[in-house]
Amino acid sequence: MTDFSEGCGQLCRELKAAWAIAKKDIRIYYLKPNIIVSGMLFPLFMFLAFAIGRDAPPTLLVPGLIAITILFSASSIEPVSIPIERRTKTFDRLLSAPISLHSVVLGESLSGFLYSAGIALVPLTAGMIIFQTPLVQPAALIAGILLTAFCFATMGTLFAAYPTESPGDIMSMLNLVRLPLIFVSGVFIPVNALPPIGQVIVMLSPLTFGNDLIRAAFEGSTHFNPLVDLVAIGGFILLFQLAANHLYRKFNE
Repeated sequence: MTDFSEGCGQLCRELKAAWAIAKKDIRIYYLKPNIIVSGMLFPLFMFLAFAIGRDAPPTLLVPGLIAITILFSASSIEPVSIPIERRTKTFDRLLSAPISLHSVVLGESLSGFLYSAGIALVPLTAGMIIFQTPLVQPAALIAGILLTAFCFATMGTLFAAYPTESPGDIMSMLNLVRLPLIFVSGVFIPVNALPPIGQVIVMLSPLTFGNDLIRAAFEGSTHFNPLVDLVAIGGFILLFQLAANHLYRKFNE
């Protein structure tokens, strides 16, 4: 019983530490110009470049805009905040604090997750008001937004493990992954319209499964089984979390 109580107490301390890290990022980094550009304006202009002139229904365009916005906004906080804190040596103090590395990774991921979940409401509201897109499965929308946001926030934390003091170095590497993900995730072309090889490749992208859930909220059906979407995104989150913990430990030994 004592061991259980101690374990619960330790878990509470670690979660409080993670939340403190997230609040710190919220206060300092949410309104930085480079985060606003990379998290909000860049995905909007990219979406418009592909959507204008296309005869596509709102049930395809609106989920795509939400998915792209989540991808960029969720993964934009940590690649900026962590290099800056390395430069000011505050990240070293954070690593030397009496908390586990899991709390650090979780806290950094939470800041990107909360930012992205809030930003996703903008294209969602615009889509429902401007395009009058009906929402038929709210549960799928909530699950898709929250899980996808946390997945890509963790991916941003993973890339930020690279030991540099320049946000531009990490953003360059991150864009080499983010941009191809858009084109292999069924965002602009439905998965069932892709050739067989394309339908295999899309399964390598977490955005595929997040976009599938978000589209289900407007179309009422998914390409994959919803359980497959949930398990796949959960698997990517676990993979990114474990990889981030490993890299932060390796680069800070």
